[in-house]
Amino acid sequence: MSELINNSRSRKEKLKEILLQIHHGGSTESVQNELLLSLSQIPYGEVVEVEQELIAEGLPESEIMDLCDSHSAVLEGRVDLSALKPVAEGHPVDVFRNENQEIRNLTYVILSLISEISYGPENEMSAKITKLRGLFNNLYDVDKHYQRKEYLLFPYLEKKEITGPPKVMWGKHDEIRELIKGCIEVLQTTEMTKEEFKAISEIVLNSAVKAAQDMITKEEEILFPMALDTLNEKEWYEISKQSLEIGFCLYDPEIDWRPEWAEEESINESQKSGSHIQLPSGSFSAEEIMTILNTLPVDITFVDKDDKVKYFSQSAERIFQRNRAILNRDVRHCHPPASAHIVDKIIEDFRTGRQSRAPFWIKMGDKMIYIEYFALRNDKGEYLGTLEVSHNIAPYRELEGEQRILSYK
Repeated sequence: MSELINNSRSRKEKLKEILLQIHHGGSTESVQNELLLSLSQIPYGEVVEVEQELIAEGLPESEIMDLCDSHSAVLEGRVDLSALKPVAEGHPVDVFRNENQEIRNLTYVILSLISEISYGPENEMSAKITKLRGLFNNLYDVDKHYQRKEYLLFPYLEKKEITGPPKVMWGKHDEIRELIKGCIEVLQTTEMTKEEFKAISEIVLNSAVKAAQDMITKEEEILFPMALDTLNEKEWYEISKQSLEIGFCLYDPEIDWRPEWAEEESINESQKSGSHIQLPSGSFSAEEIMTILNTLPVDITFVDKDDKVKYFSQSAERIFQRNRAILNRDVRHCHPPASAHIVDKIIEDFRTGRQSRAPFWIKMGDKMIYIEYFALRNDKGEYLGTLEVSHNIAPYRELEGEQRILSYK
Protein backbone atom coordinates (compact mmCIF):
# COMPACT_ATOMS: atom_id res chain seq x y z
CA MET A 1 0.00 0.00 0.00
CA SER A 2 2.78 2.43 0.94
CA GLU A 3 4.46 1.73 -2.39
CA LEU A 4 1.26 2.62 -4.25
CA ILE A 5 0.92 5.84 -2.26
CA ASN A 6 4.54 6.77 -2.92
CA ASN A 7 4.13 6.02 -6.64
CA SER A 8 1.06 8.25 -6.75
CA ARG A 9 2.85 11.09 -4.98
CA SER A 10 5.85 10.71 -7.26
CA ARG A 11 3.66 10.80 -10.39
CA LYS A 12 1.76 13.85 -9.16
CA GLU A 13 4.94 15.75 -8.31
CA LYS A 14 6.40 14.92 -11.72
CA LEU A 15 3.17 15.90 -13.48
CA LYS A 16 3.06 19.16 -11.53
CA GLU A 17 6.68 19.87 -12.49
CA ILE A 18 5.91 19.22 -16.17
CA LEU A 19 2.79 21.42 -16.14
CA LEU A 20 4.73 24.25 -14.49
CA GLN A 21 7.31 23.93 -17.26
CA ILE A 22 4.50 24.62 -19.73
CA HIS A 23 3.36 27.54 -17.57
CA HIS A 24 6.86 29.03 -17.70
CA GLY A 25 7.10 28.73 -21.47
CA GLY A 26 8.39 25.22 -22.13
CA SER A 27 7.57 23.94 -25.62
CA THR A 28 4.73 21.44 -25.76
CA GLU A 29 6.74 19.02 -27.92
CA SER A 30 9.69 18.83 -25.52
CA VAL A 31 7.33 18.50 -22.55
CA GLN A 32 5.47 15.66 -24.29
CA ASN A 33 8.75 13.84 -24.76
CA GLU A 34 9.60 14.29 -21.08
CA LEU A 35 6.16 13.04 -20.10
CA LEU A 36 6.61 9.91 -22.20
CA LEU A 37 10.02 9.26 -20.68
CA SER A 38 8.97 9.96 -17.09
CA LEU A 39 5.42 8.68 -16.72
CA SER A 40 3.34 5.78 -17.90
CA GLN A 41 -0.42 6.32 -18.19
CA ILE A 42 -1.67 8.68 -15.47
CA PRO A 43 -4.82 7.89 -13.42
CA TYR A 44 -7.43 10.57 -14.15
CA GLY A 45 -7.94 11.29 -10.44
CA GLU A 46 -4.32 12.38 -10.09
CA VAL A 47 -4.69 14.92 -12.90
CA VAL A 48 -7.60 16.53 -11.02
CA GLU A 49 -5.66 16.49 -7.73
CA VAL A 50 -2.67 18.20 -9.36
CA GLU A 51 -4.89 20.95 -10.79
CA GLN A 52 -6.49 21.49 -7.35
CA GLU A 53 -3.04 21.59 -5.72
CA LEU A 54 -1.75 24.19 -8.19
CA ILE A 55 -4.69 26.44 -7.33
CA ALA A 56 -4.20 25.84 -3.59
CA GLU A 57 -0.52 26.73 -3.94
CA GLY A 58 -1.44 30.13 -5.34
CA LEU A 59 -1.44 29.76 -9.12
CA PRO A 60 -4.30 32.10 -10.17
CA GLU A 61 -7.34 30.52 -11.80
CA SER A 62 -6.85 32.78 -14.83
CA GLU A 63 -3.38 31.29 -15.33
CA ILE A 64 -4.71 27.77 -14.80
CA MET A 65 -7.16 28.53 -17.63
CA ASP A 66 -4.25 29.53 -19.89
CA LEU A 67 -2.44 26.36 -18.88
CA CYS A 68 -5.51 24.20 -19.43
CA ASP A 69 -5.24 23.84 -23.21
CA SER A 70 -1.53 23.11 -23.08
CA HIS A 71 -1.73 20.42 -20.43
CA SER A 72 -4.67 18.83 -22.28
CA ALA A 73 -2.51 18.57 -25.39
CA VAL A 74 0.28 16.98 -23.36
CA LEU A 75 -2.00 14.52 -21.55
CA GLU A 76 -4.28 13.57 -24.46
CA GLY A 77 -4.30 9.79 -24.84
CA ARG A 78 -2.00 9.33 -21.84
CA VAL A 79 -4.62 9.26 -19.08
CA ASP A 80 -5.34 5.82 -17.61
CA LEU A 81 -9.06 5.09 -18.06
CA SER A 82 -8.86 1.40 -17.17
CA ALA A 83 -10.84 1.96 -13.94
CA LEU A 84 -13.60 3.88 -15.71
CA LYS A 85 -17.07 2.92 -14.46
CA PRO A 86 -19.63 1.80 -17.07
CA VAL A 87 -22.90 3.73 -17.41
CA ALA A 88 -26.34 2.74 -18.64
CA GLU A 89 -27.91 4.12 -21.79
CA GLY A 90 -29.59 7.44 -21.05
CA HIS A 91 -27.46 8.11 -17.93
CA PRO A 92 -26.33 11.79 -17.84
CA VAL A 93 -22.75 10.81 -18.71
CA ASP A 94 -23.99 8.64 -21.58
CA VAL A 95 -25.95 11.64 -22.87
CA PHE A 96 -22.91 13.92 -22.54
CA ARG A 97 -20.79 11.41 -24.47
CA ASN A 98 -23.34 11.06 -27.26
CA GLU A 99 -23.50 14.83 -27.52
CA ASN A 100 -19.71 14.93 -27.70
CA GLN A 101 -19.78 12.54 -30.64
CA GLU A 102 -22.23 14.84 -32.44
CA ILE A 103 -20.09 17.88 -31.61
CA ARG A 104 -17.00 16.04 -32.87
CA ASN A 105 -18.78 15.06 -36.11
CA LEU A 106 -19.91 18.64 -36.65
CA THR A 107 -16.37 19.99 -36.20
CA TYR A 108 -15.15 17.56 -38.87
CA VAL A 109 -17.80 18.86 -41.29
CA ILE A 110 -16.81 22.45 -40.47
CA LEU A 111 -13.11 21.78 -41.04
CA SER A 112 -13.88 20.05 -44.34
CA LEU A 113 -15.93 23.02 -45.53
CA ILE A 114 -13.22 25.47 -44.45
CA SER A 115 -10.79 23.50 -46.62
CA GLU A 116 -13.23 23.50 -49.56
CA ILE A 117 -13.61 27.27 -49.37
CA SER A 118 -9.88 27.84 -48.98
CA TYR A 119 -8.90 25.76 -52.01
CA GLY A 120 -12.05 25.56 -54.13
CA PRO A 121 -13.44 27.82 -56.88
CA GLU A 122 -13.72 31.47 -55.89
CA ASN A 123 -17.17 31.84 -57.45
CA GLU A 124 -18.57 29.32 -54.92
CA MET A 125 -17.17 31.09 -51.87
CA SER A 126 -20.17 33.25 -51.00
CA ALA A 127 -22.68 30.38 -50.87
CA LYS A 128 -20.29 28.16 -48.94
CA ILE A 129 -19.47 30.89 -46.42
CA THR A 130 -23.21 31.25 -45.77
CA LYS A 131 -23.39 27.48 -45.23
CA LEU A 132 -20.36 27.64 -42.93
CA ARG A 133 -22.02 30.32 -40.83
CA GLY A 134 -25.02 28.00 -40.40
CA LEU A 135 -22.71 25.23 -39.20
CA PHE A 136 -21.20 27.53 -36.58
CA ASN A 137 -24.73 28.46 -35.51
CA ASN A 138 -25.30 24.73 -34.97
CA LEU A 139 -22.02 24.44 -33.08
CA TYR A 140 -23.21 27.11 -30.63
CA ASP A 141 -25.61 24.44 -29.39
CA VAL A 142 -22.68 23.42 -27.14
CA ASP A 143 -24.02 26.16 -24.87
CA LYS A 144 -26.71 23.75 -23.61
CA HIS A 145 -24.13 21.02 -23.08
CA TYR A 146 -22.01 23.44 -21.04
CA GLN A 147 -24.98 24.81 -19.08
CA ARG A 148 -25.91 21.32 -17.90
CA LYS A 149 -22.36 20.94 -16.60
CA GLU A 150 -22.36 24.40 -14.98
CA TYR A 151 -25.79 24.30 -13.34
CA LEU A 152 -26.33 20.58 -12.74
CA LEU A 153 -23.00 18.73 -12.48
CA PHE A 154 -20.64 21.34 -11.02
CA PRO A 155 -22.77 22.05 -7.90
CA TYR A 156 -22.49 18.41 -6.82
CA LEU A 157 -18.71 18.42 -7.36
CA GLU A 158 -18.43 21.61 -5.30
CA LYS A 159 -20.40 19.99 -2.47
CA LYS A 160 -17.69 17.30 -2.46
CA GLU A 161 -15.08 20.10 -2.20
CA ILE A 162 -13.94 19.70 -5.81
CA THR A 163 -13.98 23.40 -6.70
CA GLY A 164 -10.89 24.05 -8.83
CA PRO A 165 -11.66 22.08 -12.02
CA PRO A 166 -15.28 23.34 -12.29
CA LYS A 167 -14.15 26.99 -12.03
CA VAL A 168 -11.43 26.50 -14.62
CA MET A 169 -13.70 24.59 -16.98
CA TRP A 170 -16.48 27.20 -16.70
CA GLY A 171 -13.97 29.83 -17.74
CA LYS A 172 -13.04 27.71 -20.78
CA HIS A 173 -16.74 27.35 -21.62
CA ASP A 174 -17.04 31.13 -21.77
CA GLU A 175 -13.99 31.35 -24.03
CA ILE A 176 -15.47 28.79 -26.43
CA ARG A 177 -18.84 30.56 -26.48
CA GLU A 178 -17.12 33.84 -27.38
CA LEU A 179 -14.98 32.17 -30.05
CA ILE A 180 -18.03 30.64 -31.74
CA LYS A 181 -19.91 33.95 -31.53
CA GLY A 182 -16.90 35.60 -33.17
CA CYS A 183 -17.02 33.06 -36.01
CA ILE A 184 -20.71 33.70 -36.60
CA GLU A 185 -20.13 37.45 -36.62
CA VAL A 186 -17.13 37.44 -38.96
CA LEU A 187 -18.94 35.12 -41.41
CA GLN A 188 -21.77 37.62 -41.83
CA THR A 189 -19.60 39.10 -44.57
CA THR A 190 -19.75 36.60 -47.42
CA GLU A 191 -17.87 38.73 -49.95
CA MET A 192 -14.16 38.27 -49.27
CA THR A 193 -11.05 37.15 -51.09
CA LYS A 194 -9.38 33.77 -50.65
CA GLU A 195 -6.54 35.44 -48.76
CA GLU A 196 -8.96 37.18 -46.41
CA PHE A 197 -10.83 33.95 -45.74
CA LYS A 198 -7.63 32.01 -45.08
CA ALA A 199 -6.52 34.67 -42.60
CA ILE A 200 -9.89 34.55 -40.83
CA SER A 201 -9.72 30.76 -40.75
CA GLU A 202 -6.29 30.78 -39.17
CA ILE A 203 -7.07 33.44 -36.58
CA VAL A 204 -10.71 32.75 -35.68
CA LEU A 205 -12.41 29.72 -37.24
CA ASN A 206 -9.81 27.04 -36.56
CA SER A 207 -9.32 28.33 -33.00
CA ALA A 208 -13.02 27.89 -32.20
CA VAL A 209 -13.13 24.39 -33.65
CA LYS A 210 -9.99 23.31 -31.81
CA ALA A 211 -11.28 24.72 -28.51
CA ALA A 212 -14.53 22.75 -28.86
CA GLN A 213 -12.60 19.57 -29.69
CA ASP A 214 -10.19 20.07 -26.79
CA MET A 215 -13.11 20.43 -24.38
CA ILE A 216 -14.32 16.98 -25.43
CA THR A 217 -10.94 15.54 -24.43
CA LYS A 218 -11.01 17.36 -21.07
CA GLU A 219 -14.47 15.97 -20.36
CA GLU A 220 -13.98 12.39 -21.45
CA GLU A 221 -10.49 11.84 -20.03
CA ILE A 222 -10.79 13.88 -16.80
CA LEU A 223 -14.19 15.31 -15.86
CA PHE A 224 -16.57 12.40 -16.50
CA PRO A 225 -14.38 9.65 -14.97
CA MET A 226 -13.85 11.84 -11.88
CA ALA A 227 -17.58 12.64 -11.64
CA LEU A 228 -18.54 8.96 -11.93
CA ASP A 229 -16.23 8.19 -9.01
CA THR A 230 -17.59 11.09 -6.95
CA LEU A 231 -21.38 11.25 -7.38
CA ASN A 232 -23.80 8.60 -6.17
CA GLU A 233 -26.76 7.23 -8.09
CA LYS A 234 -29.26 9.51 -6.35
CA GLU A 235 -27.28 12.59 -7.38
CA TRP A 236 -27.04 11.40 -10.99
CA TYR A 237 -30.79 10.83 -10.95
CA GLU A 238 -31.37 14.41 -9.78
CA ILE A 239 -29.18 15.63 -12.67
CA SER A 240 -31.08 13.44 -15.11
CA LYS A 241 -34.49 14.70 -13.96
CA GLN A 242 -33.47 18.33 -14.43
CA SER A 243 -31.56 17.99 -17.70
CA LEU A 244 -34.58 18.52 -19.93
CA GLU A 245 -35.15 21.95 -18.39
CA ILE A 246 -31.96 23.12 -20.11
CA GLY A 247 -32.15 20.89 -23.18
CA PHE A 248 -29.74 18.74 -25.11
CA CYS A 249 -27.00 19.50 -27.62
CA LEU A 250 -27.28 18.13 -31.17
CA TYR A 251 -28.63 14.88 -29.71
CA ASP A 252 -32.02 13.72 -28.44
CA PRO A 253 -31.76 10.86 -25.92
CA GLU A 254 -34.07 7.96 -26.74
CA ILE A 255 -33.94 6.52 -23.22
CA ASP A 256 -35.23 8.30 -20.11
CA TRP A 257 -32.80 6.82 -17.59
CA ARG A 258 -34.10 5.87 -14.16
CA PRO A 259 -32.32 3.84 -11.46
CA GLU A 260 -34.04 0.57 -10.59
CA TRP A 261 -35.01 1.85 -7.15
CA ALA A 262 -36.63 5.03 -8.46
CA GLU A 263 -40.40 5.08 -8.42
CA GLU A 264 -42.75 7.40 -10.25
CA GLU A 265 -42.88 10.65 -8.35
CA SER A 266 -46.10 12.50 -7.70
CA ILE A 267 -46.82 16.06 -6.74
CA ASN A 268 -46.00 16.67 -3.10
CA GLU A 269 -49.43 16.53 -1.49
CA SER A 270 -48.21 18.53 1.47
CA GLN A 271 -48.07 21.56 -0.83
CA LYS A 272 -51.81 21.17 -1.34
CA SER A 273 -52.67 20.75 2.33
CA GLY A 274 -54.93 23.17 4.12
CA SER A 275 -52.14 24.81 6.13
CA HIS A 276 -51.74 28.55 5.56
CA ILE A 277 -48.90 31.04 5.90
CA GLN A 278 -50.21 33.99 7.89
CA LEU A 279 -48.84 37.45 6.97
CA PRO A 280 -49.78 40.87 8.39
CA SER A 281 -51.96 41.66 5.37
CA GLY A 282 -53.43 38.23 4.66
CA SER A 283 -52.68 34.52 4.30
CA PHE A 284 -51.87 31.96 1.61
CA SER A 285 -51.67 28.22 1.29
CA ALA A 286 -48.33 26.89 0.03
CA GLU A 287 -49.93 26.06 -3.32
CA GLU A 288 -51.40 29.55 -3.67
CA ILE A 289 -48.18 31.41 -2.92
CA MET A 290 -46.20 29.13 -5.26
CA THR A 291 -48.69 29.78 -8.07
CA ILE A 292 -48.68 33.53 -7.46
CA LEU A 293 -44.87 33.73 -7.58
CA ASN A 294 -44.74 31.62 -10.75
CA THR A 295 -47.45 33.74 -12.41
CA LEU A 296 -45.71 37.08 -11.92
CA PRO A 297 -44.15 38.27 -15.23
CA VAL A 298 -40.68 38.44 -13.66
CA ASP A 299 -37.91 36.02 -12.70
CA ILE A 300 -37.19 36.00 -8.96
CA THR A 301 -34.15 34.51 -7.23
CA PHE A 302 -33.50 34.79 -3.49
CA VAL A 303 -30.00 34.57 -1.98
CA ASP A 304 -29.89 34.39 1.83
CA LYS A 305 -27.59 36.28 4.23
CA ASP A 306 -25.01 33.46 3.95
CA ASP A 307 -24.82 33.98 0.16
CA LYS A 308 -26.60 30.70 -0.60
CA VAL A 309 -29.28 30.43 -3.30
CA LYS A 310 -32.47 29.48 -1.46
CA TYR A 311 -35.29 30.00 -3.96
CA PHE A 312 -36.09 30.80 -7.57
CA SER A 313 -39.45 31.24 -9.27
CA GLN A 314 -40.47 28.90 -12.09
CA SER A 315 -42.43 31.10 -14.45
CA ALA A 316 -43.36 29.76 -17.88
CA GLU A 317 -40.99 32.11 -19.72
CA ARG A 318 -37.89 32.37 -17.54
CA ILE A 319 -35.20 34.65 -18.93
CA PHE A 320 -32.22 33.10 -17.16
CA GLN A 321 -31.89 29.36 -16.69
CA ARG A 322 -32.30 28.06 -13.14
CA ASN A 323 -32.39 24.49 -11.87
CA ARG A 324 -32.91 23.01 -8.42
CA ALA A 325 -29.26 21.93 -8.34
CA ILE A 326 -28.29 25.54 -7.53
CA LEU A 327 -30.24 25.53 -4.26
CA ASN A 328 -27.88 25.95 -1.28
CA ARG A 329 -25.06 26.74 -3.71
CA ASP A 330 -22.81 29.74 -3.12
CA VAL A 331 -24.15 32.46 -5.42
CA ARG A 332 -20.61 33.23 -6.64
CA HIS A 333 -20.48 29.76 -8.18
CA CYS A 334 -23.68 30.47 -10.10
CA HIS A 335 -22.01 33.09 -12.30
CA PRO A 336 -19.14 32.93 -14.77
CA PRO A 337 -15.73 33.64 -13.18
CA ALA A 338 -15.46 36.87 -15.19
CA SER A 339 -18.43 38.40 -13.33
CA ALA A 340 -17.74 37.00 -9.84
CA HIS A 341 -16.17 40.28 -8.69
CA ILE A 342 -19.40 42.14 -9.54
CA VAL A 343 -21.41 39.67 -7.44
CA ASP A 344 -18.97 40.15 -4.56
CA LYS A 345 -19.28 43.95 -4.84
CA ILE A 346 -23.10 43.93 -4.78
CA ILE A 347 -23.31 41.53 -1.82
CA GLU A 348 -20.71 43.45 0.19
CA ASP A 349 -22.40 46.81 -0.46
CA PHE A 350 -25.79 45.36 0.51
CA ARG A 351 -24.47 43.61 3.61
CA THR A 352 -22.74 46.74 4.92
CA GLY A 353 -25.70 48.99 4.14
CA ARG A 354 -23.82 51.16 1.63
CA GLN A 355 -26.37 50.35 -1.07
CA SER A 356 -29.85 48.84 -1.30
CA ARG A 357 -30.50 48.53 -5.06
CA ALA A 358 -28.38 47.70 -8.11
CA PRO A 359 -30.02 47.99 -11.57
CA PHE A 360 -28.72 46.65 -14.89
CA TRP A 361 -30.24 46.39 -18.35
CA ILE A 362 -29.03 44.36 -21.29
CA LYS A 363 -30.11 43.52 -24.84
CA MET A 364 -30.80 39.85 -25.61
CA GLY A 365 -31.92 39.55 -29.23
CA ASP A 366 -35.24 41.41 -29.48
CA LYS A 367 -35.60 41.49 -25.69
CA MET A 368 -34.59 44.31 -23.35
CA ILE A 369 -33.86 42.67 -20.01
CA TYR A 370 -34.07 44.83 -16.89
CA ILE A 371 -32.31 43.21 -13.92
CA GLU A 372 -32.44 44.69 -10.45
CA TYR A 373 -30.94 43.47 -7.19
CA PHE A 374 -32.58 44.47 -3.90
CA ALA A 375 -31.10 44.24 -0.41
CA LEU A 376 -33.61 42.59 1.94
CA ARG A 377 -33.65 43.89 5.51
CA ASN A 378 -36.00 43.26 8.43
CA ASP A 379 -37.65 45.92 10.61
CA LYS A 380 -34.42 46.25 12.60
CA GLY A 381 -32.39 46.91 9.47
CA GLU A 382 -30.63 43.55 9.67
CA TYR A 383 -29.52 42.10 6.34
CA LEU A 384 -31.55 39.03 5.32
CA GLY A 385 -30.24 38.48 1.81
CA THR A 386 -30.54 39.65 -1.79
CA LEU A 387 -33.46 39.44 -4.20
CA GLU A 388 -32.77 39.35 -7.95
CA VAL A 389 -35.67 40.38 -10.19
CA SER A 390 -35.40 40.13 -13.99
CA HIS A 391 -38.00 41.32 -16.49
CA ASN A 392 -38.29 41.63 -20.26
CA ILE A 393 -39.41 45.26 -20.60
CA ALA A 394 -39.35 45.42 -24.43
CA PRO A 395 -43.20 45.19 -24.76
CA TYR A 396 -43.68 48.04 -22.26
CA ARG A 397 -41.28 50.34 -24.10
CA GLU A 398 -43.58 50.14 -27.13
CA LEU A 399 -46.72 51.30 -25.29
CA GLU A 400 -48.36 54.54 -26.38
CA GLY A 401 -51.47 56.40 -25.26
CA GLU A 402 -53.90 54.53 -22.99
CA GLN A 403 -55.90 51.31 -22.92
CA ARG A 404 -59.14 51.74 -20.97
CA ILE A 405 -61.21 49.20 -22.92
CA LEU A 406 -61.03 45.52 -22.01
CA SER A 407 -58.79 43.61 -24.42
CA TYR A 408 -57.11 40.23 -23.97
CA LYS A 409 -54.41 40.87 -26.56
